Amino acid sequence: MWSLAFCVLLLAITRGFGNVRDVLRTPKRLGLLLGAAVAITINWTTYVWSVATNQVVEAALGYFINPLVTVALGVVVLRERLRAWQWAAIAIAAVGVTVIGIGEAAAPWLGLVLAFSFGAYGLLKKMAGVDAIPSLTVETAFLLPYAFIVLVVIESAGSAAIVSEGWGMGALLAFLGPVTAVPLLAYAAAANRLPLALLGVLQYSTPSVIFVLGITVFGDTVNTLEWIGFGFIWTALAIFSTDAWRQSRRTNRADALEVAEPA
Repeated sequence: MWSLAFCVLLLAITRGFGNVRDVLRTPKRLGLLLGAAVAITINWTTYVWSVATNQVVEAALGYFINPLVTVALGVVVLRERLRAWQWAAIAIAAVGVTVIGIGEAAAPWLGLVLAFSFGAYGLLKKMAGVDAIPSLTVETAFLLPYAFIVLVVIESAGSAAIVSEGWGMGALLAFLGPVTAVPLLAYAAAANRLPLALLGVLQYSTPSVIFVLGITVFGDTVNTLEWIGFGFIWTALAIFSTDAWRQSRRTNRADALEVAEPA
């Protein structure tokens, strides 16, 4: 609900309400964003539950699996092509994820739910092709009745945060509106500009941050196999990033030569 309020504020500042009306008049895009709203609800609810039940590292494992799912969806559904070094990086990352899973002995269902729900979210956002602010506004508007029902239920049970923890906690939860919306807006903008496969590999930064928070802030422990798995993943990221940088330089040189050629 606070994310929707934040999105409406952004629409007012950018005068983007017309873009939302355009989306509402397009049944196909509306359906894709409804699917995205369901996917992110499943993902975010599972993630919040995992944090609340002290399963932060297990949640990180799910987000380590997610980029592989995203890359697979990009290749299979959207017919995106990968270069040889990109395939090598994905293979190394897959080995790393497997090693981490063995090392954590994590519940497979938790990681799979997180991975496939966010992978589906990225695919649906890519297919919808709607700008970041109007797309997230429509998604959060879809979720408003669901959120309202949940709040009524917990309020009636006397377990709502404002009731049990006071207005200070309520203010923190309100601040989670933009904290939630900003990364999703950035993700939506990136999904419209980047191949899904590239977007998937870049997502390894998220579970890396979650993992570090797990071992530093929440006191989770890391065993030898997990460190080895992280070594594989960070190696894969280095390979993928280096390949992307080289490809960017080749593209820039080609563009420069084309501009320099006489008419």
